[in-house]
Amino acid sequence: MPSPFPAVRTVKTYAVTPRPNPQAPCQIDLSAWDTAVLSFHYIQKGLLFKNPPDLSLEQIIERLRSSLEEALFHFYPLSGQMRAVTCEGGGVTCHVEVGSEVEGAEFVHAMADGIGIADVVAADGQDLPKFLNEFFPLDLAVNFDGCSNPLLAVQVTELMDGIFIGCVFNHAIGDGTSYWMFFNAWAEIARCKATGNEVSLSWLPVHDRWFIGGYEEPPIKLSYSSPAEFIVRFAPPPLRERMFHFSSGTLAELKATANQECGKCTIFNL
Repeated sequence: MPSPFPAVRTVKTYAVTPRPNPQAPCQIDLSAWDTAVLSFHYIQKGLLFKNPPDLSLEQIIERLRSSLEEALFHFYPLSGQMRAVTCEGGGVTCHVEVGSEVEGAEFVHAMADGIGIADVVAADGQDLPKFLNEFFPLDLAVNFDGCSNPLLAVQVTELMDGIFIGCVFNHAIGDGTSYWMFFNAWAEIARCKATGNEVSLSWLPVHDRWFIGGYEEPPIKLSYSSPAEFIVRFAPPPLRERMFHFSSGTLAELKATANQECGKCTIFNL
């Protein structure tokens, strides 16, 4: 049965490259922890907003794009390109190349005709709409695909009464905490630009990779002759995904019940 919704179509794609950061190295070697997740999928998260009454879509797109460029100045690894190098005598190493020679992050302006916020927010206990995956670029890409794809890709999809911002983030570059730190920094920069205030981030990222002293020296060499030997692409069976809505009051009740059942409340089970 055909979908009642049309496919999401791309309006324009931008390559977003930040101004040079004097603190950014030309090459960032991946640690053992980073290489362990090369077969994992990119982190995918999205935010849904109503249309603001005082901004046109063109203004929204430009503000998001320009503030993303500023955010990437601080989060410069996300504007880089992953490289896999086959070593003489065998083995593969991976690193991120940073600088003007790489294409940067990807910013996509897309449009979903006939789709509104109510269509995106599935009813409580109902299956998620099938078109939701089209709101994310690089869907199903694994982290090693950063060798041929951007390490960060953002898609702003125009709806009938709002916008959906889908952001995918290479998991070998950062974890979930890093992802939200980046997203919050991007939002903070956008707010500063909107009000004309000087951009000053509340938290600055730390890009140091950790290597076990005396046991690991970068670059980490993987004992394989080619990436095909260590990259696994998992094809899951058809799954049904559902959305459940919880109010703040309901969450407080669930937390209280869980803590009561656990006995003594500690910081670990809050």
